[in-house]
Amino acid sequence: MIRPGKMIKQVIQSFFKKPATLLYPYVKEATLKSFRGKMKFYPEKCIGCKMCMRDCPSGAINVKKVGEKQFEIEIDLGKCIYCGQCADSCLKKAIEVGNEFELAVLDREKLKVTYRGKPQEGTGDKA
Repeated sequence: MIRPGKMIKQVIQSFFKKPATLLYPYVKEATLKSFRGKMKFYPEKCIGCKMCMRDCPSGAINVKKVGEKQFEIEIDLGKCIYCGQCADSCLKKAIEVGNEFELAVLDREKLKVTYRGKPQEGTGDKA
């Protein structure tokens, strides 16, 4: 049986101790340099070799050709295991591992991110 006097002593001591938990949503901690989060894609560097798509162990990447030397990439963050294999296998470093990790959404379709390249000047249709 716990004596009430001993419990009151512990309660009073806890008022003067530093909290053991973090104030996470309000105070953001810096991530480590080696942390693997949401992928970043640079479409101007992409050559369309699809090595990232082939090497992805979870099949979360889909590369499509949208124009002459222009490609778009769709990453399904719901399937992605954030291993960074796509960034390692990219020959032109068009994919980079980011540090964004707050990706919770209610609709799974919002986890499919499509990166499109901007059209280059002078590549429009000529009449």
